[in-house]
Amino acid sequence: MAPTATAAAVGRVTALGVAACERDVEKLEFIEEMTKNFDAEQVRVLAEILARNNGAEYLRRHGMEGRTDRQAFKARVPVVTYEDLRPEIDRIANGDRSNIISSHPITEFLTSSGTSAGERKLMPTIEDELNRRQMLYSLLMPVMNLYVPGLDKGKGLYFLFIKSETKTPGGLPARPVLTSYYKSDHFKHRPYDPYNVYTSPTAAILCTDSFQSMYSQMLCGLVARTEVLRVGAVFASGLLRAIRFLQLHWKELAHDLRTGTLSARVVEPSIREAVGEVLTKPDADLADFVEAECGKDSWEGIITRVWPNTKYLDVIVTGAMAQYIPTLKYYSGGLPMACTMYASSECYFGLNLRPMCDPSEVSYTIMPNMGYFELLPHDPADANAKPVSARDDPPPRLVDLADAEVGKEYELVITTYAGLCRYRVGDILHVTGFHNAAPQFRFVRRKNVLLSIDSDKTDEAELQAAVERASRLLAPYDAGIVEYTSQADATTIPGHYVVYWELMVREGGASPEPAVFERCCLEMEEALNAVYRQGRNGDAIGPLEIRVVRGGTFEEVMDYAISRGASINQYKAPRCVSFGPIIELLNSRVVSKHFSPACPTYSPHKK
Repeated sequence: MAPTATAAAVGRVTALGVAACERDVEKLEFIEEMTKNFDAEQVRVLAEILARNNGAEYLRRHGMEGRTDRQAFKARVPVVTYEDLRPEIDRIANGDRSNIISSHPITEFLTSSGTSAGERKLMPTIEDELNRRQMLYSLLMPVMNLYVPGLDKGKGLYFLFIKSETKTPGGLPARPVLTSYYKSDHFKHRPYDPYNVYTSPTAAILCTDSFQSMYSQMLCGLVARTEVLRVGAVFASGLLRAIRFLQLHWKELAHDLRTGTLSARVVEPSIREAVGEVLTKPDADLADFVEAECGKDSWEGIITRVWPNTKYLDVIVTGAMAQYIPTLKYYSGGLPMACTMYASSECYFGLNLRPMCDPSEVSYTIMPNMGYFELLPHDPADANAKPVSARDDPPPRLVDLADAEVGKEYELVITTYAGLCRYRVGDILHVTGFHNAAPQFRFVRRKNVLLSIDSDKTDEAELQAAVERASRLLAPYDAGIVEYTSQADATTIPGHYVVYWELMVREGGASPEPAVFERCCLEMEEALNAVYRQGRNGDAIGPLEIRVVRGGTFEEVMDYAISRGASINQYKAPRCVSFGPIIELLNSRVVSKHFSPACPTYSPHKK
């Protein structure tokens, strides 16, 4: 989709397109300036980071005291993982306030979601990092306005949540990055912006009780249903959770609309006050409408049926979230899905300059002012590559982003204002091109999310591709995969892959026969790598097994993860599980088991 020119009467032409308003002109020109002078800005940012943290123990240890040049930095500072930095992070968490990695005080820790690579990690951050995050947020709507006109004429229905924060032994807050942002003055006291009006009251977003928060946000979204122009959540899974919530609670929501009162199950005074300003009177017509639409057997297109003016979904559907695309298309009637930005707990990186493109074409443009970035070349075919850590001598040769090669894959390495130096994020990126001098990347996967029985190694992207290939066999039955995960079951001899599927069978469809699932097992095996197929044709790996679980199982898995501290905003269903209670929960919900009926094809010359 090309940028619209409908704003020409009120906007001004920029290199990226016709700006919707004068404020957008400044933001779009800033993007152009940053991307044209990419490497020079990276040199400036690195020098600024090194100068600011000149007194930090970590830089002194590596011979960087008084040095701000890139050449010395690359020669002296090692590439590190979280485990390499754990001693420094533990000292900060335990109360050591000396300048360990940063000359600026560490104000809090941002926790990883704990579902991408196992444990939750503590990422140190500093106060002014919020300004950089806010800066990147401020670029998103000016870019979106190039493609979707009139967003200032309505509201966004976004399901946003926080999590109860914890404290480290030394007293610093430890919380997910979005909880940190939503609780900041940048968000709570944001100025009015007609392009960024939410239906959800801030009090509802800031409630740590997920039911009260979701219920109130959904109710307010229903009240403003004709004003909603976009619907979203952070991840696709979060938006599907909201749809599921509506399926479970539409009768109670309709009752509140009919009576003009808020459910007694919402007890938080600040929420009741905020919702009271939205739910000002009984609305029998709206209640009748909700009951009529939600009471129908089919929920296909429910988003556009309930919120008819919705122009797009604002959700992340790249990486592991791509498997939700068919379900979102079903519920939205095929609305476009916008992936607007690329960020992590460690650092915010960049944005999508073509937010309305097909999800398969999403590429993120890195903004060079957010931190200093390097790339570790990654060979997708080299599964046995030696891990890189601080013990490597000399450090591996990394590539500056300006020197990235189109078509190649890299692992992202970052240096941040908060003191992380040459830190491996674990994201694998594929270079798709450049905008001016700034490289653009497709997010491929998180590194080291693997299934392994013997010498085989199956990563997240390969597993997802195998699931997608097998799921095509379900199409004739009007069935699809709602969610999946897997485990390497070593309790059998030989061990084998177990894949858990939760299915959705559409109205009028018939549940597939056992033989269909057996074919799905074999189809998955045919899609896996040569090492796996070789093991299956020997005696190293047993037949792949699909275990179909009853509806709602993955909701229970998420509820369990959230009860143990996972963030509802950042939660992603794990693609591989090894934690005993999760496996027990999944196994207790199995309704049928199916095994591959034959060995997959294998040739030593076939990759």
